[in-house]
Amino acid sequence: MLFITGDTHGLSDVDKLHRFAGENPHLTKDDYMIIAGDFGAVWSILTLTEMLRFYSDLPFTVLFVDGNHENFDLLNAYPVTIWHGGSVHMVKPDVIHLMRGQIFEICGKTVFTFGGGTSIDRHMRREGISWWKEEIPSRAELETAIANLAQRGNTVDYIVTHSCDEKALYYPPLRSANKAMRALPDNLILNYFEENVTYRHWYFGHYHLDGALTDKKSVLYHTIETVV
Repeated sequence: MLFITGDTHGLSDVDKLHRFAGENPHLTKDDYMIIAGDFGAVWSILTLTEMLRFYSDLPFTVLFVDGNHENFDLLNAYPVTIWHGGSVHMVKPDVIHLMRGQIFEICGKTVFTFGGGTSIDRHMRREGISWWKEEIPSRAELETAIANLAQRGNTVDYIVTHSCDEKALYYPPLRSANKAMRALPDNLILNYFEENVTYRHWYFGHYHLDGALTDKKSVLYHTIETVV
């Protein structure tokens, strides 16, 4: 089985995973949980062992796209390998970073991943300590995504990102009755996929909200969705 949920922020928002594991004792490491960015466990050498132990102790394999609140120096230090058809950082055998612009074959479905986002609290953070410029996807990462998608005829089953495209900002729950969100660099980059890719469903996190924007696009935080 394949599942997906929103941000976990290290150990700050992991209760949902613990509860889910308890409610589903039949799950094994052959089942997969994708975290839609702001994984946050690869944050500091001082806390890395403790953080990763929690995720490894879960009965399923944890997959994650990166968000904007990640230590990219530490994350990118892991060697790149190929897993289920796409490039990953193998943090642990059961904790795997799905890199940007990749397409994976998981549980018989194609999953396209593209992490990254904009930190609106950038002014409160220090570069190389609590903020990294790599949070915004690069042109090279976008070109890799475009090339990989072209090989698949620009068609995948699922898209998993941390942020969302600009159009998504105009739908509830992201847009409230009296407030519209401003499009940021990550939203503009993700426009390419909305405009050019055919998909069954697009899942993203980042906004600390849960809900369906349309019948093909959902924002996740505490909710855990069954994908397959």
